[in-house]
Amino acid sequence: MKSKITMINIVLVTIAAIASVLSAYDIVPLSDSLLIGLRWLALAGLIIYAILKKNLTTSILISMLVGTEIGYDFPKMGTELHFLRQIFLQMIKTVIAPLLFATLVTGIAGHSDLKQVGRMGWKSLLYFEVVTTFALVIGLLFANWFKPGVGIIPPETLNAALPKVNQQTWQEIVLHSFPENIAKSIYHGEVLQIVVFSVLFGISLALLPAGKKEKFVHGVELLAEVMFKFTKIIMYFAPIGVGAAIAETVGHMGIDVLKNLALLLATLYCALIVFILVVFVPVAMIARIPVIKFAKAIFEPVSIAFATTSSESALPKAMEKMEKFGVPRQIVSFVMPTGYSFNLDGSTLYLALATVFVAQATGTEMSVGQQLTMVLLLMLTSKGVAGIPRATLVILLGAIANFGMPEWPVLLIMGIDELMDMARTSVNVTGNCLATAVIARWEGELDDQKMHDSDKVVDIPAASEV
Repeated sequence: MKSKITMINIVLVTIAAIASVLSAYDIVPLSDSLLIGLRWLALAGLIIYAILKKNLTTSILISMLVGTEIGYDFPKMGTELHFLRQIFLQMIKTVIAPLLFATLVTGIAGHSDLKQVGRMGWKSLLYFEVVTTFALVIGLLFANWFKPGVGIIPPETLNAALPKVNQQTWQEIVLHSFPENIAKSIYHGEVLQIVVFSVLFGISLALLPAGKKEKFVHGVELLAEVMFKFTKIIMYFAPIGVGAAIAETVGHMGIDVLKNLALLLATLYCALIVFILVVFVPVAMIARIPVIKFAKAIFEPVSIAFATTSSESALPKAMEKMEKFGVPRQIVSFVMPTGYSFNLDGSTLYLALATVFVAQATGTEMSVGQQLTMVLLLMLTSKGVAGIPRATLVILLGAIANFGMPEWPVLLIMGIDELMDMARTSVNVTGNCLATAVIARWEGELDDQKMHDSDKVVDIPAASEV
């Protein structure tokens, strides 16, 4: 049955694609209604295939195609579907704090190996700093090579509001890492503060007598299991949320949005691709991590991050995937949340690129020394960037304020920021997934058998099994 549906889908997609190409180049003019009908017929076949296959990856891919088509054919409807994306993001955000707390406390107190926590801490920070430095340097090189901001003339009507940004000292940035009220940290989604609280709580619990500690650890382990089940239920809504996010983007900005600020967009994508090939792939090879299997393992969380432009939305799925990939839970639960504050490779590369873009657009001369100073500043200010859409714009405005540059080019960037955010957020998630595997290998705890069998593991069970 599935093979027949697959063949039918291939035929329908081929017909729709050929018809669209022939009409686009005026070889065989066809009416818009006929083209829309052919495309939706092909999509209907793909939707039926996804329902029968019952696979989350397939469903997400097809939902992205459906969302693109809705945004293209019915832009008003596409923009009105934003509430579905927000529902998905809000449900995910409810999971973040209890999941981080439960997994971190279990990983620290459950194993009672505080020395390992210390080892993982300095190894993770060392790895994060090396990789993010590479990201910043590559961002600078591409900005100076492509020069995407040179020759830009500011539009006459530039009335959009920018968020107010106050310059922060390094003392204030460090202070912001520590929670004053854990409920307030959870409410504002301050991942780093939740991590600091959970680590200190876990260490404190580990210092209790064994009898008292085990009772609490058992309860926290149950909480972790419940939150992973909670995540699986939410993931059934992921295709709808992802499809709505794509529909909103295309409906709001149009399918030909790449024509606006295309050079800046191309520069970012080229820089990120080079970063992946020059940094991620060699790191994976050095750590003896099979690149293809790793890519398959992280495809779902990365695709969620790409569509929603939110690292947080992919966090629960990414943690689950890396555990299935052979990384022990105590390492996943420590390294990945920490990486969400210290290892946002895509965002740091973007920040270096965007800051030079602003300098070029405003005619501000930046010497090599000033650019290196900027790199050091961004290395500090990019830590603790919230894993939510458009958070890097606030950091960018802060960096611009530090160098006294005009802010109007940021308004231009905002026009294509969603497309840029898709790429940099995907790299953020990829980098944090890779970091967990690298630290696990460094600790000698990466399960090679589990890793090599990871692509044989079934993802989402039937609804009756949840």
